[in-house]
Amino acid sequence: MPSCCDIAMTSILSLPDGDDEAELGILTFADLELKEHVPFPAKNHLKAELDAHARKKYVYAKKKAFALFVKAKEVAADACCPVSACQGALSWKCCQQSFKDLTSIHRHVATQHSGEMGQQTCMILKQMAGNGNITTPPLSGNEILRPSKALGQDQEIEAGQVLLYYCYCEVADPEGLCAWQKALCQHLRLTGKVSIAAFCPQASEGINGTVGGSKAATGLYMNAMLSHPLFKRTLRRDDFKTSKGGAHCFPDLRIGVFEEIVPMGINPNEVSYKESGIHLTPKEFHVEVEKYLSQGNNAQADTLLLDCRNFYESKIGHFQGCLAPDIRKFSYFPTYVDENLHLFRGKRVLMYCTGGIRCERGSAYLMSKGVCKGVYHLKGGIHKYLEEFPDGFYRGKLFVFDERYSISSNGDVISVNGYVSWRATLRKEPNGRKCRCLWQELLMAETARRSLPIFGSG
Repeated sequence: MPSCCDIAMTSILSLPDGDDEAELGILTFADLELKEHVPFPAKNHLKAELDAHARKKYVYAKKKAFALFVKAKEVAADACCPVSACQGALSWKCCQQSFKDLTSIHRHVATQHSGEMGQQTCMILKQMAGNGNITTPPLSGNEILRPSKALGQDQEIEAGQVLLYYCYCEVADPEGLCAWQKALCQHLRLTGKVSIAAFCPQASEGINGTVGGSKAATGLYMNAMLSHPLFKRTLRRDDFKTSKGGAHCFPDLRIGVFEEIVPMGINPNEVSYKESGIHLTPKEFHVEVEKYLSQGNNAQADTLLLDCRNFYESKIGHFQGCLAPDIRKFSYFPTYVDENLHLFRGKRVLMYCTGGIRCERGSAYLMSKGVCKGVYHLKGGIHKYLEEFPDGFYRGKLFVFDERYSISSNGDVISVNGYVSWRATLRKEPNGRKCRCLWQELLMAETARRSLPIFGSG
């Protein structure tokens, strides 16, 4: 079975007839310095296996194999600190070495990986010749990877949208998948953040993404993801959450490999998404919440409605009657559970979050404590619930981690103790002061919350 990197190359390099550079429309790598002395396997040996048309593509295929290999080794200069990643210049990692410039990584790949380059070049050439046994490409070279043709100017200036999705699955080649995502997003002119998690081969988590662009671009992105061999059996079109927005909702494109696709701070080997609670559809969740609220005295009920998000998220919107933990980030959730086991003991717990991803491992952690009667969570999160029940039991705005700050489906505005929306503050302040201003607003909200009981009637 080909690796993700192989799949990336076969999908990106599915070439039609015609002029090489003009027809490809993907990964031009103008700064690639591929010297003729790069020790690929003998040119004549490869050519002997190819027809006349494919022979003409040899030099181009060799450069592309080399370029994609280098691309797969690309990391942010400060990738060791994920919080501030993507702020600095690029660097490359290969064979447990770091390279700060293209010349050094090119030299390393040329001298240390010539065999792999030869194999990948041969694979590309055979695909081009139609003689190789290659997995069907996850992308259409004609439709998806030619942004100048697939995405006309009219489509790019139309009202766009933001996609939110995740897929827990085994990722054998995270760096290859990372390179494929970068190529795809860049050529569809998408912005946003995509996290690929691979703690170790035994605890690979999958992918978590939020991207924005035109509707045409995001539609092509969904098609590419759904047809990729890694996701086509586990990811469905309904798993993508959409909302109004576009590329302007994010400052840039950030794609990287991390230990967790959503940071809970616990080894995925210890708490796995495979041990999560029971999924409830938005309709099933709505019925459960309706039953819960009809019981009157929520404190005496055998059911508990739990918001898995941070306090500044639940501050501006939440389900009526929920328990909203006073936590600043999701990595504090396990500690909150440990310190409040009495709240969950003997209860049926209904959990929810923005898009569903935090509930996957959050519910697994809660279940591992063995105190609950049952743990259930909202599939697709608040996003999917609001699509079906815009005027349901969720009131207020939905916090989102991009330049929109929040989205809403009903007219409710939730405010407690004169809390001032941090969203407005951030928009007024220079970018350099965002973090400090946000922290000040969070402290204000936290102070207000400490004088209040947990959310009751909403």
